[in-house]
Amino acid sequence: MKKTLVFATVVVLSASSLLPAEAALTVSRSRVIVNEGDKSASMSVTNRNTQEPYLAQTWIEDETEAKVTSPLMVLPPVQRIEAGSKSAVRVQVLPDIGKLPKDRESVFWFNLREIPPRSDKPNVLTLALQTRLKIFWRPAAIKVDSKSDSFPGIQNVTLAKNGNRYTLNNPTPYHLTFVEGRSSVKGKGKEGFEPIMVAPKAQTALNVGAADLGATPVLVFVNDYGSLRLLPFQCTGSACKAQPVITPES
Repeated sequence: MKKTLVFATVVVLSASSLLPAEAALTVSRSRVIVNEGDKSASMSVTNRNTQEPYLAQTWIEDETEAKVTSPLMVLPPVQRIEAGSKSAVRVQVLPDIGKLPKDRESVFWFNLREIPPRSDKPNVLTLALQTRLKIFWRPAAIKVDSKSDSFPGIQNVTLAKNGNRYTLNNPTPYHLTFVEGRSSVKGKGKEGFEPIMVAPKAQTALNVGAADLGATPVLVFVNDYGSLRLLPFQCTGSACKAQPVITPES
């Protein structure tokens, strides 16, 4: 999923001037999949502001959020995008990619910071907004069919009730991102559920109570195309097994 952050501000005269900010620069993808053997992956950046040009600063971070220039790098690191125009950025694969694990995905973060033109007016709020999206490097052994809208082995995901929490076990080699929890397929998302990304072959506790999700919990996950899919579970005692993936009704 994309994240847009307010990175910097300038003091203004009135708090009433503080309105919700929208990014001028948008990215054509919600996530990037780089398969083993790919030399690069491209995406477009569009300047939705029809009046002013923006600078686009881009970089990559690893899973610890440290900036890296290998085994992936983004080109160009800085470019000017004219008003109402679009441009391309490329995630370049470097030789060190061969050092990554071959039995599971590796995750990185693509970062785009938009830099607006400096205003010549006094007391004007200036925002530098930053968009982040995930890059997944996927070794050949676990490549996903481009026609698939799910992940191989996701039916092996389990939930285990521990006290008033469910612990999710992800035995797959994929990072699974869950954005919503429900108590039934047609139920509403439970308040307080925070999106989580569960690493390959890892476990994590869900952040809502087991009682809120009940004995037929449903987790909503994001597939390779940024679309939402439902993963229902059937529980017996404290153990819950995944059922077939469901495409939500539009």
